[in-house]
Amino acid sequence: MQDKILLNQNQIPTHYYNILADLPFPMDPPLHPGTKQPISPNDMSPIFPMALIEQEMSPQREIEIPAAVREAYALYRPTPLIRAVRLEKLLKTPAKIYYKYEGVSPTGSHKPNTALAQAYYNKLAGTKKLVTETGAGQWGSSLAFACHQFGMACTVYMVRVSYEQKPYRKTMMNLFGAEIYPSPSDRTEAGRRILAQDPDCPGSLGIAISEAIEEALQNEHYKYSLGSVLNHVLLHQTVIGLETMEQFKMIGDYPDVIIGCHGGGSNFAGLALPFVRDKIAGKNIDIVAVEPSSCPTLTAGKIEYDFGDNAGLTPLMKMHTLGHDFIPPTIHAGGLRYHGSAPIISALLNHGLINAKALDQISIFDGALLFARSEGIIPAPESSHAVKAAIDTAVQAKEEGKEKTIVFNLSGHGLLDLSAYEAYLNGKLTREVEQAVA
Repeated sequence: MQDKILLNQNQIPTHYYNILADLPFPMDPPLHPGTKQPISPNDMSPIFPMALIEQEMSPQREIEIPAAVREAYALYRPTPLIRAVRLEKLLKTPAKIYYKYEGVSPTGSHKPNTALAQAYYNKLAGTKKLVTETGAGQWGSSLAFACHQFGMACTVYMVRVSYEQKPYRKTMMNLFGAEIYPSPSDRTEAGRRILAQDPDCPGSLGIAISEAIEEALQNEHYKYSLGSVLNHVLLHQTVIGLETMEQFKMIGDYPDVIIGCHGGGSNFAGLALPFVRDKIAGKNIDIVAVEPSSCPTLTAGKIEYDFGDNAGLTPLMKMHTLGHDFIPPTIHAGGLRYHGSAPIISALLNHGLINAKALDQISIFDGALLFARSEGIIPAPESSHAVKAAIDTAVQAKEEGKEKTIVFNLSGHGLLDLSAYEAYLNGKLTREVEQAVA
C-alpha cells in the first residue's frame, strides 16, 4: 500500500481551472457600492491590476499559469496526497482517509498559491506595494513572502485578536519584510471609527479589509490584495484539486467525500472546484464545506447582496452573509472569522452542488488531537474543522459498514498555533462563544 502519492515537479498544473465556464446557472454580478449597478472593469482598477480583473470576469475554462509563477510554485509544489493509515487504524474504520497536505509550503498553508500569482501580476503592472488584511496570519505571511519574491513592499492589517493570540505570525511577516498593524488601528478612518465606538474591539476580517483598501486607495502605486472570496483567488487555488485528481488517478481511486474548511472560501474551493465539475457532469460525490458554529456563514447566513468589508468600500456581492458589521467571537480559528462567503461557493450551496456543516471549537480540537497523535502533524485550527469532519465521516462509515474514500484539505500546520492547543489541553476553551449567533 502506498501511503504517500507524489507527483513530479514537471506535473505542476500548467493552467488554472475556472469553474465559471461549467456552471449550469448564471452568477449574479457584483454591484457598484455607489450606483448599485453591475460593476465594470474600470471600477475595480483603482485596487486591482487589470490582469486580475480580467481573471475575475473571465468565462474561459482554463487560464494559463505564467512560467514565473510555476517556477515559484516549484519551491513546494506539487504537494503530497497522504493516506492517513494510522488514523484509519485508530478509528477502526473501513473508510480510506486521504489528506492533501498544503502545509509543506514556505509559510505553511495553501495561501501562497494565490499570493505568488497576485504578486506576479501586480509586479507586471508596476505596483510598488500591496496592502492586505489577515486573520490568523496565514494569508499575511504568504503575501509578505510573495511580495519579497517579486520585489514589492507589503503592509498587513492583522485582526487584533489574532495579532495578540499569534505573535510569531507577526515575526514571520517581519522576516519577509512586511509591516504589520493590529486592526482596528488609528491609521485609517475606518479603524478610528470602530475604536471610537469600542476601544477594546477584537477586530474582524471585515474591518481589516476596510483599513487595507483605504490605505491602498491613497497612492496610485499601491494596490489591494485579497486572500479569499473573489473569483480570481479561488481560480488560483484550483492547483490543489487538479493535483489531487491526478494523484487519485495514479492509484486508481476516486473520492466519495471531499472536505474542506470554510471561512471566505479559498481553502475549500481549491480542493473542491475541480471535483464540482465532475459532480455537475453526473458524478455521485459528497462535497462538504465545514465552518465554525460561532461564525456560521453558510449554515445560518442569508444569501443576499452585501459588502465584503465593514465600511462598505467593496463591491456588493451576492453571497451567504451574517452581515458586514458582524464581529465574530474570538475563536482560535482566526482565518475562518469572516462574515461572508465567496459568491461561487454561495451559489454552489444554493443550487445543491455542495453541502455545509458547522462545528464547535471544542469538537475541532478533539479531532485535531486524534490526528496529531496518530499522523504526527499538528493541524492549524482552521484545517482542524476539515479534520474533524473527515473523522466523523469515517466513523459513520464504520457504523454503516460502508467502504468510502474520503479526502480533505490539510491547508496549514499548527506550529504557530500552540497557544490555542495549550488553552485546549488546559481546559480553558469553552463552547460558550458558540452561542453568539444562535
